[in-house]
Amino acid sequence: MPAGSNLIVVDRIATHIVPLRGQRVILDRDLAALYDVTTSAFNRAVKRNIDRFPDDFMFQLTDQEQSDLAGAFSHLRKLKFSRTPPYAFTEHGAIMAASVLNSTRAVGVRVLVVRACVKLRELLFTPMELSRKFNELESRLANHDVAIQQLLHAIRQLMDEPPAAPKSRIGFRA
Repeated sequence: MPAGSNLIVVDRIATHIVPLRGQRVILDRDLAALYDVTTSAFNRAVKRNIDRFPDDFMFQLTDQEQSDLAGAFSHLRKLKFSRTPPYAFTEHGAIMAASVLNSTRAVGVRVLVVRACVKLRELLFTPMELSRKFNELESRLANHDVAIQQLLHAIRQLMDEPPAAPKSRIGFRA
């Protein structure tokens, strides 16, 4: 597979990774499609090797999470019609799933899943750096805001008409 097509596949995998319970996960149906097996066959293989999937590798969605994901992500619209809640696999669980399938395609996809997770991890650091720069800019602007307010106050004072001098009365003074 050429390097350019690997990037396309990694980008496609990255679109299937969704945030849930503070983690980035990929659902069983998406993993099954990547590994080119049916979702039921995929889940059977996982259940046969359930000891390889602790809670931090895989968990089943609640009904509320299922409906929330169906509404939030267009590729998961059919999820709201599913009778059984799907399983969500973390990065480690997705890699472990490839080891229980024992196919050539599963090994190849495992590499791509790892690359997609690494790419998302790199993108995660970019917003943190951007946030730091925004905070720095905000602090600089806060200092400028005070100076600008003082300048505007001085200009307003100059724009105000000076108080009129008391008019002297016409006529003789005693």
